[in-house]
Amino acid sequence: MASQQNPLDEEENSKRNWSLKDFEIGKPLGRGKFGRVYVAREIKNKYVVALKVIFKEQIEKYKIHHQLRREMEIQSNLHHPNILRLYGWFHDADRVFLILEYAHNGELYKELRKKGYLSEKQAATYILSLTKALAYCHEKTVIHRDIKPENLLLDHQGRLKIADFGWSVQSSSKRRTMCGTLDYLAPEMVENKAHDYAVDNWTLGILCYEFLYGVPPFEAESQIDTFRRIRNVDLSFPSTPSISSDAKNLISRLLVKDSSRRLSLEKIIEHPWIIKNANPMGICL
Repeated sequence: MASQQNPLDEEENSKRNWSLKDFEIGKPLGRGKFGRVYVAREIKNKYVVALKVIFKEQIEKYKIHHQLRREMEIQSNLHHPNILRLYGWFHDADRVFLILEYAHNGELYKELRKKGYLSEKQAATYILSLTKALAYCHEKTVIHRDIKPENLLLDHQGRLKIADFGWSVQSSSKRRTMCGTLDYLAPEMVENKAHDYAVDNWTLGILCYEFLYGVPPFEAESQIDTFRRIRNVDLSFPSTPSISSDAKNLISRLLVKDSSRRLSLEKIIEHPWIIKNANPMGICL
């Protein structure tokens, strides 16, 4: 099925001075620490989008001006089928509005919680889509640093979209900021060492495990225990559900403490488990 031409992608629209009067606001899609997301329709072209509303009071309170500006700059310049588009933004006295691509099927997190775990075919398709999107990001010197099920959305065909670039950074040098979500942090971040693109490769291993087993591999009762398990790469595979040795091999080759020895994104795409299970079109419902 040919994808619908998006009028918001056109050059004239990307340079428009948007305002709230350009949109009909629909139901809320979700809420976060800094604001809310609504489904909305652009009045002129009838095109459905997601409108992320961030309150300026929260931006001030949490000092996220720089982070928000960086997120907007990075995401608006990324054009990939597995990355949620940011079409533009505008603001009024109290709020900043981001005009985002609408992902009809919502968070992958919700699907994972509903099902408990995913089939190997579904998991491999999502990992392949993520790997391709991250390869594209890394080519553009963007490290995501916060890939997790809550930041992954599904469109009407079940195609995966990376949605949140709040912790992303554009840099070809090593970074030292500890950021992201605890269960998904690489050992070098836990140990406050310099890190690079390989933190995203580590997260692919964490996600692959979580897709197949329903929980992240280093989950523990306390934060200190989780840190310890990550530092020691305390990895084990439960006997249920029954998972193929190829899947375990891929996970084990990504969850490696020495970041230079983690499986590269190119090698993930060529891995037997991916070749055997993933839908190369990325469609998975």
